[in-house]
Amino acid sequence: MPERCLVSVCGIDDAGRGSMMGPLVIAGISIQRRKLKALTSIGVRDSKQLTPASRERLYCKIISLADNHYIAKIHPRSIDASVRQHGLNDLEAKYMALVSSKLDSDVSYVDSCDVNPQRFGKKISQMSGNTIRSYHHADSRFIVVSAASILAKVTRDESIKRLAKNHNLGSGYPADPTSVRFVKSYYSIHGSMPSFVRKSWRPILRITG
Repeated sequence: MPERCLVSVCGIDDAGRGSMMGPLVIAGISIQRRKLKALTSIGVRDSKQLTPASRERLYCKIISLADNHYIAKIHPRSIDASVRQHGLNDLEAKYMALVSSKLDSDVSYVDSCDVNPQRFGKKISQMSGNTIRSYHHADSRFIVVSAASILAKVTRDESIKRLAKNHNLGSGYPADPTSVRFVKSYYSIHGSMPSFVRKSWRPILRITG
């Protein structure tokens, strides 16, 4: 569909894909094309370029501007099942298709986790029945995906904050020494991992044997 004919556009992005623990979050917003400049004017950009405080401030503003939004959280149990079948990209495509279907815009822009963005977009399109445009680094190329990245990141951070009320687990990423210490200590004491840890992740497998 030509760009000039688009009335409503959707942006979809994820947060937490590489983490050892907590959910993988897929978020999307739908917005009228004429309102995209308003997202820029309030300071929306790729969530990785923003401070936590800025993301939290923009979260409510984005929801207020958007026509609709939808956020899905994928539990570590589902992530582990997909990883063991070498299907993490398929799992993410499935949930991006769900978000696209819920928002039902003229076109959905998605941030591709597949090395082949066209293949990834085609898969989501087949699942959702919607027009999908998939790109690498879409969160920095398209303002509507930048907005979705903020919703995903804030939601993911809130999930980790709730877990951190009872555990000193850091950010949840393998590069975080606090997170690594937590999983090592937990396993040495309990002989197992808590339900919020992704047991199929290589750093976890190295600990559990």
